[in-house]
Formats: sequence, structure tokens, C-alpha cells
Amino acid sequence: MSLSWSRTTLALAGGLTALTLLTACGGGSGATGSEGPVTLTYWGWTKGTKQAVDAFNATHRDTKVRFEEIPSGTAGGYAKISNAVKAGNAPDLVSVEYPTLPEFVSQGAVRDITPYVTPELKRKLLPQAVQLTTLGGRNWAVPFDAAPQVYYYRKDFFTRHKIEVPRAWDAFRAAAAAVKKADPKARIGTFFPDDPTTFEAMAWQAGAHWFATQGDSWKLTTTDPATRKVTDYWQGLLKDDLVHTHASFSPGWTNSLKGGGTVGYLGASWGAGVLKGTLPDQSGKWAAAPVPSWDGRPASGMLGGSTTAVTKNSRHTEAAVRFATWMSTSAEAIKARVASGESSAYPAATALRPVARRAFDTRYYGGQDVYALFDAAAASVDPRWGWGPATGTTNTALKDEFGKAAGAGGGGTGSLAAAVRAGSDATVRELRKRGLKVMGR
Repeated sequence: MSLSWSRTTLALAGGLTALTLLTACGGGSGATGSEGPVTLTYWGWTKGTKQAVDAFNATHRDTKVRFEEIPSGTAGGYAKISNAVKAGNAPDLVSVEYPTLPEFVSQGAVRDITPYVTPELKRKLLPQAVQLTTLGGRNWAVPFDAAPQVYYYRKDFFTRHKIEVPRAWDAFRAAAAAVKKADPKARIGTFFPDDPTTFEAMAWQAGAHWFATQGDSWKLTTTDPATRKVTDYWQGLLKDDLVHTHASFSPGWTNSLKGGGTVGYLGASWGAGVLKGTLPDQSGKWAAAPVPSWDGRPASGMLGGSTTAVTKNSRHTEAAVRFATWMSTSAEAIKARVASGESSAYPAATALRPVARRAFDTRYYGGQDVYALFDAAAASVDPRWGWGPATGTTNTALKDEFGKAAGAGGGGTGSLAAAVRAGSDATVRELRKRGLKVMGR
């Protein structure tokens, strides 16, 4: 991902401030000057976080951190954070994925930490990650990781049935049919009806650019050829019953993986740790490959990726940012997180990627250097995608409609194209409700 950030994303950053009146939202610095011994509270869900916090507490005397694991953002974590902020009892720090950060900023839920995000810190971090956390020329979170797409597959199944690992989407469909033919109960992967972020990553990979700004207006583009290509493709897979439709990380999904009913997973860099922690008995059976692309050439979107933000309720902004910086830029933090055995974090701090690579036990993937794969995937991410200020609204509508469409091969009542339209319409209504202009709508 050593690509220069595009004008489109820079415009999004500047436009977000002008259009959502960030300064008026109460995102003050909350600085308390030089702070003495403090105890910070931290909510998050990413794998290995507890181990990293434990490592911090073992080596720091003036600052201690109490960590609480909460559900992942789209599984209720963001609602919990928002409710706590409104009630005035939010923790000092929270995990926030890049797509959701603009929404928290626009709501005034997180603090402006610009005074503490030094040029030295920025130089350590992936420039794209810094840009995704910079809105209106101000810094709102410390980037932790990047999350390029990857395809994980049961190498033993593919080898036994002589199925070639697909590098293009047309080959993926052919492989999906071959998997079903080899074992009528098995599927090549899963369409997650409850997780719009996976679909958005695929639209991103295909070249879509859903959010942009022009002047003082937002522009939503979800009926473009790239998005239509993705919706039509996955609608076809659903119609022909070539993929499962379990909810993401649900008992149904997990049991299908354990029983061999699902032999592939379209995930991201962090997914290597998820599989390793979820399916320890399948060590040596899995491998990773580039996510299929439309023309067979490397291309990837970002599926998540997390930051650490300081909530507006925190009274210890300076100490909180010091801790967040340590979590993102300390070799000890990365070692503790990845050595937990459940994390395959791909650090935003580029110098720490070799640290993560050495800490990750590759035996689960037959000795494969998955971090080399992550490097290549990250380099292929289209830098022109940007996020809007109402991602929560977009994703809620998509999730509701995806649930209707997911059973298209067996009684589904909706379509993916209709779901995307509903997500776009809901987003436009929300932006207008906030008093923002939307072009052409």
C-alpha cells in the first residue's frame, strides 16, 4: 500500500469537516496537561488485544489500563459505545474501524487528538492509514492495522479433489461448482448477510467509489458498473446455491467449517488469526491465496482495519494517546498480540511488519509466509475509495436487505441490487436529515 492517497479521499476529509460541522460537535482536545498516575479504560474486540494490554501493564507504572472485550462493532459494539457516550460513561479509549470513524467524529463522540499526533508518529505509520484518520485537517484516532482482502481455503480438500485455487472471479465460480460436485454438502465460501463490510470490500476491489464530495455536497454512487458487476455476480452464486449464507462468525458458520461443509473463507489479513483460533484442530489443512480479481491481476479492497480513538468522555486524553501510540508502534505490543496465537494483525506501523511476521506461528498454514501475501495484497489496494459520515445507516440498511436476499436460491424475497439501492436511499435520507447536501438526489 505504498501508494499516494488520492484527491478523492483528501476531498472527503476536507468535505467532512465543512459538511458536518465537526468543530460544533464538541470534539475538543480534552487535554489535561502533564498527567500523573492514571488508570485508563479501554473497550475493544480485536484478537490479542488483552495480551497486548497485559504487556503494557507489566511494563508501565504511571499508567494502567483496564480492558473490556465487547462485541465487534457491527455485532453490537458500536451501539454499546454510542450509548455509553450519550450516557456520559464511555471508556477512555475504544476500537473503531476506519469506515465508522467519520460517523463517530461527526457525532462528536471522539476527541480531536491533533496536538498529540506528532510528525514523528505519522512518519511511522502507513500514509493511507493516517489519511483515513485525518478529517478536516485534524487527527481523530491512532491507526492500528490495515486489512487487505485474502482468500483462505482448505488446501487438503482442493488437492484431494484436484480443484485449482481460483485467481479470478470467473474461476472462483467454476471452482465453487467443482466443490459442490465433489461434496454436495460443501461450499467454497460464505456470503455473510449480516456483514456489509465484506460486500463493500468487494465493491472497492472492483473499482467502485461510493462516497465522494464536490464543493459542499456529498455524492453517492452505488449504481456504477463496478457495483452492479459485484451484485450480479453474487446474486448468481446465491441463486445457484454455490455459497453458504451463514451469519458471520456464528455457530452455524463455525460448525460448517469444523465439519468440512465450508472449505473457504473470503476474509482479510486478520482472518488468518481468526481461523487459527477458531479451528485449532485443522492445523496444516489451511492455506491462503490472493483474493480473486476480475481480470486475474492483483487487486484488493480493505475489509475493516482498526484504530484506537479517545472518547469525548475521557479526562485523560494525553495518557490515552500515549497508550494508543504504544499499542500501534511498540514491538512489544505487536509481539504480545500476535504471539497470542489468535491474531494476524498487519500493522499500520510499517517497521513492525517484520516483528509480526516473526511472531506469527506459520505451522497452521503449513509454513506458508502469509505476511508476504498480506504485503502483496496491501500493495494492490485501490487508494481511491473513501468513507462517508453515515456508514452506520448505510450498513444497517444493507444488513436488513441482505438478509432478505441471502436465500435467493431457496426462497429469498429480495435481491442484492435492491439491497444496495435501499442502502443508498437510507444514506441519502440520513444525510439530508443532518442538513447536508446530496448531489443529484
